[in-house]
Amino acid sequence: MPAADTFAPPTGSAAGTTSTAVITSTAGTSPGSRTSAPTGVAASARGRRPEHGPARVPAPVLCITAMAACQLGIAACTSLFGLVGVAGATFLRLAVAAVVLLALTRPRLRGRSRRDLLAAARLGIASAGMTLLFAAATSRLAMGTAATIEFLGPLAVALAFSRRAGHLLWALLAAAGVALLTLVGHGSGGAALDPAGLGYAFGAAACYAGYILLTHRVGAAFHGFEGLAVSFAVATLVVAPFGAAQAWHGLAASPSPALLLLAVAGVALLFPVLPYALEMTALRRMPQRVFSVLVSLDPAISALVGLVVLGQLLGGVQLAGIGCVVAASVGATLTARR
Repeated sequence: MPAADTFAPPTGSAAGTTSTAVITSTAGTSPGSRTSAPTGVAASARGRRPEHGPARVPAPVLCITAMAACQLGIAACTSLFGLVGVAGATFLRLAVAAVVLLALTRPRLRGRSRRDLLAAARLGIASAGMTLLFAAATSRLAMGTAATIEFLGPLAVALAFSRRAGHLLWALLAAAGVALLTLVGHGSGGAALDPAGLGYAFGAAACYAGYILLTHRVGAAFHGFEGLAVSFAVATLVVAPFGAAQAWHGLAASPSPALLLLAVAGVALLFPVLPYALEMTALRRMPQRVFSVLVSLDPAISALVGLVVLGQLLGGVQLAGIGCVVAASVGATLTARR
């Protein structure tokens, strides 16, 4: 892949993410949250008339608000696990997000090449894996721990495309952070971290890396968010065999299924719909490098939301591990070639 290529993933965590940031592979610019930038975002910023309303809000504030909304959506989603199951909650959230995006973009598939459609389908498969595995990870691990491990996916992609030997130091720093999180750090109350939860988190990181690479191809083939809408529809179908039955039984057992669906819709708006809109507005008004640095704070914001909303208190060793990964991402961004 040429060094000038730009990766634009969609916050999620994703899906899990949000997760949602622009990753420039030139010398390994750092990753960000799960947001897919539409083609021509940077170009559309040129010659734009002064904006009003929400556009008056400083771009960094919009970016941080998007990450906070994404993490709040993830935290809110954990409350649905006991009602409709992990896979059921993921299926319903993806379905609502897909419906919203399809209604807004109305993508035209007729006339599309098979290659473009396969790229969107592969992106949907990666999205499904990333979202489902991250949800499973957050059901067993603290949000900050799961988000930091998942964040290794885009960081690995950025470092893999780096052509500077010095970036090996940032890779080693990230590896040290993971070691602190998984080998030294412990869960709440000093308990050992759940091995299955760790496996899910690393699986989500692998899917996140694939997601970034595929988003680049889909973003070039489709206009705006059309490719993203198609991929979300595919992701819903992929997760359906795992979560549709759970969701159905959960809704049937609920005394207020309509209210439960309304709650799912609210979570889907928090993650991923609202973060997409906020981050795309921010991307139009700030350099990609600054955006990537801000998005590097995503694991820290996840840990903070986990503490405030879910009462997940991390130990000093785990916080140090998160700090190492964040520092590695910021360092890879700031030392990248322009």
